[in-house]
Amino acid sequence: MRKIDKYRGVEAVSRKWWLGLSVGTLLICGYTGFVSAAEIESHIARGGMLYDKWYEVLEQGKPETPHPAYPSDKKYAEKPGSNWRCKECHGWDYHGKDGAYASGSHATGIIGIQGKMDANTDQIISILKDKTHGYAGKMSDEDFQDLALFVSKGQINMDKYIDRSSKSPKGDKAKGEAYYNTICAKCHGKDGLSPKEMKPFGAQMGNPWEVMHKILNGQPDSEMPALRALPFEVAADIMAYMTGLPAKRH
Repeated sequence: MRKIDKYRGVEAVSRKWWLGLSVGTLLICGYTGFVSAAEIESHIARGGMLYDKWYEVLEQGKPETPHPAYPSDKKYAEKPGSNWRCKECHGWDYHGKDGAYASGSHATGIIGIQGKMDANTDQIISILKDKTHGYAGKMSDEDFQDLALFVSKGQINMDKYIDRSSKSPKGDKAKGEAYYNTICAKCHGKDGLSPKEMKPFGAQMGNPWEVMHKILNGQPDSEMPALRALPFEVAADIMAYMTGLPAKRH
């Protein structure tokens, strides 16, 4: 009866059973201290935001010097605010040089993080603190635990929800409209054009992996909620609907 979902890292009879637990604790591969099962998803989501833009989550301001491992001949070498973001080297699909960042302006030739799925979080933290990654002293123990938990247990198989060649979400547009209008529209408007400082949703769908990452984990510099606790198909459905939203403001 035991079922293991490789991409969620959840060992349980089913995901519903896992999320339905209201009592009890679980120690996840090296995670220091016990955390309630009902809060695992929130820690993973926070780790996903740290992966996105850790200094915004921690309200530290942008780094002022380039990341030591970022290639000096690549586009963002002189932009520490970009090259210190985990996603910049490892990609929104977590496959680095073997994924969506294999080419283009964000290509670095650096491997992804998919090889660390289900890895011990203490091992991941040691890597984050080493000379190559250079994060020692930049985060608290809790921050390191959340980021490591995301790397170990929060990665998903993006190819299950997004067609890599066409960049099309594999969701249900009709369902997505209902989800969007009840979850997203209050802040983003039914046309996906709000707030004004945000790129229109229709234009964002050129990078569906980034969109899905943010839908699941939240936006670091805003109050956008994380939908990670819902079935991932919901995010795919929302994105399918978003492809039909305006790409420009009139």
